[in-house]
Parts: sequence; C-alpha cells; structure tokens
Amino acid sequence: MATIVFVGRSNVGKSTLIYQLTGKKVRRGKRPGVTRKIIEIEWRNHKIIDMPGFGFMAGLPKEVQERIKDEIVHFIENNAKNIDVAVLVVDGKAAPEIIERWEKRGEIPIDVEFYQFLTDLEIPTIVAVNKIDKIKNVQGVIYFLAEKFGVPFSEIEKVFVPISAKFGTNIEVLKGRINEIIRERQEQRE
Repeated sequence: MATIVFVGRSNVGKSTLIYQLTGKKVRRGKRPGVTRKIIEIEWRNHKIIDMPGFGFMAGLPKEVQERIKDEIVHFIENNAKNIDVAVLVVDGKAAPEIIERWEKRGEIPIDVEFYQFLTDLEIPTIVAVNKIDKIKNVQGVIYFLAEKFGVPFSEIEKVFVPISAKFGTNIEVLKGRINEIIRERQEQRE
C-alpha cells in the first residue's frame, strides 16, 4: 500500500485537496484550519495521511502550536522510510508575502524549512501551490517559490503543481505526478 502524506501550514487547503483527489471527506477541526490530529484514510490501495497544519493556528496557545509541530516532525521522521510521497500544500497567494516577512526577521520561513526537512529525509516531495484562482501571475509565484526552496530551474515542473483545491483545477495533473512518483518508488524497491 502506497503512503502519501499531506503537510502544510494551517488553512492552506490540505483537507479540501484530499477530498478533490479521493472524493472522501476528511474530518477536520471545528473551524477552518484547525485539523489537530493526524488523520489516516485508505483509498484505492493508498494510505492518505492528512497532517495538522503547522505554523500559526487561530485560538491556540503557542505551546499547543509547538506541540502539534513537534508531533508532525516526529511522525514524519519515524515513518520516513514508509512514506512514498509528500505533498507540501502552500497558499500560493499568501506564501510569497509570508516568506519575505520571515526573511526580513532573519528567520528561515517555515514552508522553506519544511520542504528542506522532507527532502533531507529523502521523501519525494511535490509542492502543491494552492489557491491559483486568486493569483494574477502564477508562473511568477512558482519561480519565486522555486528560488526560495532551492529547486533548480530544470526541476520546477516536477516539483511544483499549481492547483485550486476549491475548484478542482489541475487535480488530475497532481494525481498523475503522485502516481508517477509512487511507480518510481515501487520500481526502486523491486
């Protein structure tokens, strides 16, 4: 059974994306952006894992936010060898501004740090750039993210998939990319 993990900041559309990909509704927190527990569902011989959002979570104390982030990190570290592909979902409209704000404070932006964390663990990672329906220059945003994430120009199309989880835009492209990576991983294991 192939394992696909969905990670990203709070309220970027992970659960909505999983619904678009699988047709299965994922239990969420009471408010948008507040999935607090790791949720696993089975779909077509795949194990789909919806991770809680990391970063700022409205209404939660900082120590609870940090505990959730630690749980996500430990889960991924402990299961890295069994994860076939990670889908890092970013809010394409908000991510550039958030990344620049973090860099101005001299900090590594959490989305950038998480991408590096996944690739350091050798987990093939796709960045689903969500909310493209709200972006004027989608390609510009993808190039910006590629530069910040350290993805070479030649790899951009393999790593970044612009989507709209809300409207189902490019979901088949993302599904194809996920399946391609799973096939590659299975061939490597044989």
